[in-house]
Parts: sequence; C-alpha cells; structure tokens
Amino acid sequence: AAHLCDLASGEVVAAAGLMNPQIRFGEDLMSRVSYVMMHPAGEKEMTDAVRGAINQLAAEVAAQVGIASADILEATFVGNPIMHHLLLGINPVELGGAPFALASDKAITLWAIELDLALHRNARIYVLPCIAGHVGADTAGVLLAERPDLSGELTLIVDVGTNAEIVLGNRERLLACSSPTGPAFEGAQISCGQRAAPGAIERVRIDPGTLEPRFKIIGSELWSDEAGFPIDQVTGVCGSGIIEVIAELYLAGIILQDGTIDPSVASRTPRVQGDGRTCAYHLCSGKDDAAPLRITQNDVRAIQLAKAALYAGVRLLMERMQVEQVDRIRLAGAFGSHIDVKYAMVLGMIPDCALAHVSSAGNAAGTGARIALLDGQARGTIEQLVRRIEKVETAIEPRFQEFFVDAMAIPHKTAPFVKLREAVTLPEPKAASGEARGRGRRGINRHINQLERDTIP
Repeated sequence: AAHLCDLASGEVVAAAGLMNPQIRFGEDLMSRVSYVMMHPAGEKEMTDAVRGAINQLAAEVAAQVGIASADILEATFVGNPIMHHLLLGINPVELGGAPFALASDKAITLWAIELDLALHRNARIYVLPCIAGHVGADTAGVLLAERPDLSGELTLIVDVGTNAEIVLGNRERLLACSSPTGPAFEGAQISCGQRAAPGAIERVRIDPGTLEPRFKIIGSELWSDEAGFPIDQVTGVCGSGIIEVIAELYLAGIILQDGTIDPSVASRTPRVQGDGRTCAYHLCSGKDDAAPLRITQNDVRAIQLAKAALYAGVRLLMERMQVEQVDRIRLAGAFGSHIDVKYAMVLGMIPDCALAHVSSAGNAAGTGARIALLDGQARGTIEQLVRRIEKVETAIEPRFQEFFVDAMAIPHKTAPFVKLREAVTLPEPKAASGEARGRGRRGINRHINQLERDTIP
C-alpha cells in the first residue's frame, strides 16, 4: 500500500495498492525464506520484485496528481522483517531459524538511488526499525500510530496475519511477540476459502432455529435472502466470512465446544451432511457445475489451530505482565479491520474484554509510516520506544503448548469469558463422542509437534 503526501500540509493526496508480487515465490513468509535457501540468488529475485512493485505504486500515485515519480522527495517504509530485509537487499535466511536474528534492529536512512527506486535521485528514504525476529517495522508503525505507551490502560494490539504480531502494554511497560497462526485466517487451508475479492462471502448469519444461513458477498450490499442477490457471483469464502461462519455454527449449536461438527444435528437440517468419518455444513450451492461451498471438519480444525496459536501468544504476554485481563484491544492490519470483533471473541481469537473496548485500528502501520514521514521528531520517538519493548520468544516458551491446547476449545477450555457472556448467549458445553475427541486430540498433538519442528516462532 502506498500513500502520497504533501510535505507542506500533511494531506494525503493519492493512494494505491497492489498484490505483493513476491507471492509467486511462496504463499507466506517462511515459504519465501525457503525459496531463498533453495535457489541461489533467490533473495535478489524477490528484492527486484518488491522494488519494482514500489516503483509501480510510486508512478501510480504520482500520476493521480499529475506529477512524475522523480518529483517525490522523501519516503518512509514499514513492513514485516522479511519484507524489510528483502527491500534493503539483505538475505533473510537468518530469520528462518533460531535465534531469528535481524540484520538490524535500528532505523535505517539512505538514498533512493541505493534501493533502485525511481524517485528523485536525492530522495531520502527512512525505514522504521524492526522490533524482533518476527515483529517488524510494520508493528513499529502501529505503535507510533496507537501510542499505548501514553496511556495507563492496558492495551492489547494484534496484527493478524500469517504471523500474528502482538503487543501488550501501557505507559509502564511494553511487551511484544509473534505467534505462528498460519494462512487459514486469509482463506488458505480452507476448502472453500479464497482471498478477499469480489464474490467472496464476507458476512454470515445462521438462524439458531432453522439452522439456515444467509450471507453477504464482497461487491454487493444485499443479503442472500433478499431479492436481487447475485447468487451466481458467489465464488468462495474470505477470511472474515470464515471467522463468522464458524462462530455462527458454534452459536447455533452445530459445532460443539471442542470444534466437532455435531452429527446429531443432521436430524434437524439437511445442511449437516456426512463427510467420511466426520460431517460438513452446506453453506451455499456451487455456481453452475462447481462444487458447493461447505464448511468441513478440517476447515474448523484449521481455524481452531490458528486461533489457538494467536490466543496462546497473547496469554504468554499476559502471564509475563502478570495480568488476567486487558482494558482495550485493537485489531490492526487489513484483515483485522474487516473482522467483526464479536465473532473474533466468540471464537476465542482474543481474550475476554468488554466488546465496546475492542475495535479496529485499520491500516495503523501505514498511519505510523505517514507520521514518521511528516514529523521528524516522531522518528526519534519510535526508535526510543522500540528499544523499550521486551521481546518474548514463543518458540522457546514451554508454557506456549499448555496455553495452545486450552485455547483449542471455542471460545476456550477454561477461561470464563464473563464480559463476552454479558453480550452474547454462548451454548452450554456438550461433550463429543469418544472417537471425535480422540481424533481432535491427535490432531492437536500433531500440530504442536509441527510447531516444535518449524523454524518459525
């Protein structure tokens, strides 16, 4: 994402965005590191790709206001640590394994020509500092925009992505960590999942009596039960839709607390169908001859694993801070800005908090970058703030496993979620069959073992 600013007034005069061209080298950060490991000069390919994309964005925003890219005199950048390293032409392989060492945890200032950027040849580039091996300059930008260090309230900031970047603190103390949520929240690993694009289901409601669904898609303001809804345009389910449909299935009693799709519900609705040894929920018939959109047991497990990793990371910071609750929660990033906070809490992605105090921060990383662009003093502020942050490494924390297992339940195995229950009626726990429990527990153990083998924290 790029924003063009008037340095005199601070006004944002143009904006543009495009898909990260590095996706052809790997769907997520660690697969791109693997590409570098397996392909000599692979880091140069990706560096060229990201710099080319930035030049494309610069040309686009410049054209919107009738200037040339060469008229751009200054730029600031934020990004995750691997993107940060690749932008700077630094091989990121050290971030692929413990101790996840950054090439630099300081802010970097250089000339545009040093990065092959097609701006004014003497344009100054400022890159905000990374915080830790998997907590990047994007999180530094979020901190600069949100400034939790100025408040006495205990604020939790979560940037949800393939790696969740998490900050907890107030004016007394700041802690940060990352947690390996994987790509499920973004639609990957989901049978009917897709990226957020026109035609993707983004909102879902399920009638607790009839168990019938209704939904909205990106590109239409109509619900699926309204006249004129473009049913032939439905293409899949994006991240926010996946969060909502699984939370709604739980609230309707179709999914049990342990995440099992309850086979006994099939007697109440034909939408719950057998799927091998498990069940699936029929959400929407497919377009023409396409397969129907169904929520399978594997889809539910993928979301459980992702949300449990996120919650476990948050719980580690809360334990280190010696607190049992937070005062305020801010969800940052593109995905965070589209999640309905109620459903995020119903699933147990985030800890219990008054829903009125849970909100989206939008593209706070981009806001922080603009602050650093327009306010020279802000650069010193964020550099000092980053040095204050205590880093918690989830990969070596033995309690992560314990927190992870308890967080697999919806919303949680033991946490009472008192404030959530004031706003939402949660189903009473109902035990699954012994066979289903065994399969679920084995799946959790396999995932924890995979986390221990993975190089990412």
